[in-house]
Amino acid sequence: MPRRHGRAVTALLTASLVLTAAGPAAAGSGPGSAGEDGDGALRARLQELVDRPDGPPGAIAVLRDGDRVRVYRAGVAEVGTDRAPRSTDHMRLASAAKAFSGAVALRLVDCGLLGLDDTIAGRLPSLPAAWGAVTLRQLLNHTSGLPDYSAAPAFVEQIRADPHHVFDSRHLLDYVAGEDLEFTPGSRYHYSNSDNIAVALMAEAATGQRYEDLLATEVYQPLGLTGTSLPSGYELPEPYLHGYAVQRNEPPQDVSTLFGASGAWASGGVVSTPKDFSAFAAGYAGGPLISEATRQQQRAFVAGASEPAGPGANRAGLAIFEYTTRCGVVYGHTGNTAGYTQFGAGTPDGRRSLTVSVTSQVNQKVDPDLLEQLRGVEEDFVCALLDG
Repeated sequence: MPRRHGRAVTALLTASLVLTAAGPAAAGSGPGSAGEDGDGALRARLQELVDRPDGPPGAIAVLRDGDRVRVYRAGVAEVGTDRAPRSTDHMRLASAAKAFSGAVALRLVDCGLLGLDDTIAGRLPSLPAAWGAVTLRQLLNHTSGLPDYSAAPAFVEQIRADPHHVFDSRHLLDYVAGEDLEFTPGSRYHYSNSDNIAVALMAEAATGQRYEDLLATEVYQPLGLTGTSLPSGYELPEPYLHGYAVQRNEPPQDVSTLFGASGAWASGGVVSTPKDFSAFAAGYAGGPLISEATRQQQRAFVAGASEPAGPGANRAGLAIFEYTTRCGVVYGHTGNTAGYTQFGAGTPDGRRSLTVSVTSQVNQKVDPDLLEQLRGVEEDFVCALLDG
């Protein structure tokens, strides 16, 4: 495999495994005033990311307050062109897709088809008996103890041998079916990609419907998401933000279509747009998508950060994270994969939301200094959102 592809594979696999504790976010400059198309101090903060020698080629942020939408952008959507990132460009959401599986599960809890204390043994008896006591609640807040399939040697080897390999997404957990739980369920937090695979399988078992169809009926349609999908292949809908592997002193390498989505599925395979992602972030953080009773369960937080860590202090809820910044609290999710890093969050009432998307992979292992700066930029956008 070409050297650039090997680097991208390594970045994808190492970034999505064990969460590494991140330090405090860098103190960002004040947000200042900004126009509808990215002028002002906030756009300058995005430009600082893009201008770094290890920075992403492109960045776009969307702030939504009811019907008012402000878009900020820097860099380009594709290296070698002058096309700026747009809010209707497609992109990989990476682990922010876990919030989508959470939304499906919590909608099913609302209508009585699933319960937060339902167990793997009760809903998915074909999975290992040693995992049987794990509950839906523990899967959603990453306290299940399930071993991470994406770290399994056989899975890693398959990705290395053929990044476009089409996995049977319903059997991703087979890669770790011979392993015991890593700890007693509920005893501690440990971010695992296996958790949301099991969540989607529970949703399918409870309804008899495919997870992809549940996404459409329970998430896309209620929130009016028209540019969001869960593909199984490696291609992205046009137009899209190109994602890059960035190394200092080397040209960025386009890795947008290096991997198929079937190996991530409910843990990271969703493709969306900044426009849709911001609408989802608002609806999932607050508002009518989930009942108030279920939302109270969703916001029962434990110590734990998203991957990569988001702005401020992080705590883990049910497929959602609390981010306590210098300006206040928002709820959302982050994600990173080869070529993309995402942050989406909304206010507790669901009226306002923000997304920050950059076109390279940024996390504690790949580039901790860049992550610190990115978290500072995200916090500046949170402050702009909350200050209105």
